Amino acid sequence: MYYQNNPIENIKTFFRQKSVLSRLIIINIAVFVFVNIVNLFLWLFQVNSEISNNLGISPIVYWFAVPSDINLLLSKPWTLFTYMFLQVNFFHIFFNMFVLYFGGRIFLEYLNSKKLLGTYIWGGIAGGLFYVLAYNIFPVFSSTVYISIALGASASVLAILVAISVYVPNYTITLFLFGRMKLKYIALILVAIDILSIQGDNPGGHIAHLGGALWGFLYIYFLKKGFDFNNIIKFNKISSYFKTYKKPKKYYSKSYYSERPLTDDEYNKRKAVDQEKIDEILDKISKSGYEKLTKEEKEILFKMSNK
Repeated sequence: MYYQNNPIENIKTFFRQKSVLSRLIIINIAVFVFVNIVNLFLWLFQVNSEISNNLGISPIVYWFAVPSDINLLLSKPWTLFTYMFLQVNFFHIFFNMFVLYFGGRIFLEYLNSKKLLGTYIWGGIAGGLFYVLAYNIFPVFSSTVYISIALGASASVLAILVAISVYVPNYTITLFLFGRMKLKYIALILVAIDILSIQGDNPGGHIAHLGGALWGFLYIYFLKKGFDFNNIIKFNKISSYFKTYKKPKKYYSKSYYSERPLTDDEYNKRKAVDQEKIDEILDKISKSGYEKLTKEEKEILFKMSNK
C-alpha cells in the first residue's frame, strides 16, 4: 500500500531524484508551457496562418498532434510520438500528470524504469493507432476524419495505470471522498467512463484512451508469460537520456583513502554494469516473484537500494 506523510516534501524529493518518471512529467509540463507561450505571442501579434484560419488550431498543434486522416498521417508520421507530450489545456495536463505521478510511483514499486518508459511510449502509440483506425473504419466519423486530430498524454497514462492494476490488482490506495479502493476497480472505472463517453464531445480522445488501456493490459499479460515487448527497442538505452545532466565530476569508490578516484568512464561503466544487474533481478521478480531470488541476488538488490 502507498502512503504519503508530507505530499509537498515527497514531491520535492521525487523531482530531485531525476528519474524516468519525473523526466516524463517535466517534459510534458515544459511542452505545455512552451506551446502556450508561443500561442500567446501569435495571438498578441495577430499572426494568422492558413492553418489557423481554416482549422481554428495553432500551427504547433497542427504539426505535432496526430491526425485521423491516414494520408495526412503518412506525411507527418512523427505525430504518433509527439502527440503524447502535447497538451494545451491546463486541466487536461493537470489530470494527466496527477494520474501519471501516482500511477507511475506504484508502477515503480514493482517494475523498473525501462518498463515504465516503454509502457508510456507504446501505450501512446497504441492509443494513436486505435484512434486513427476507429475514425477510418466507423461511418459515424466519415464527415470529420479529414479534420480531426488527437493530442495529450492520456493514452500513455492510462496504459501505465491499467498495466500496474493488472500486475497488482489488489493493491489498495486511499482516495479523497471515496476511501480505500483496490487499484483494479479504479482502472475499471476509468475505462468504463471512456467507453460511455465515446458518444460525447471528444470521441477521438476517449477511443485513444481505450487503445492505451488495451496496450497496458496486453503488456502485463504477455510479460507474465515471459515476453517483454520493451525488448523490441532497447528502452534501457533511451531511458539513460532521462537521467541527470550534472557537470562531470570525479567519483570515488567505497574506500576513499585506499583506492584512487574513478574516472568518468570507469564510473559510468561500473554504473551500467550495476544497472544491468538490477534490471535482470527486477525482471526475475516480475516473472517469478521475490521469493525465487537467490541469496546473492537478494544481497545485490539490498546493497543497490541503499546506495
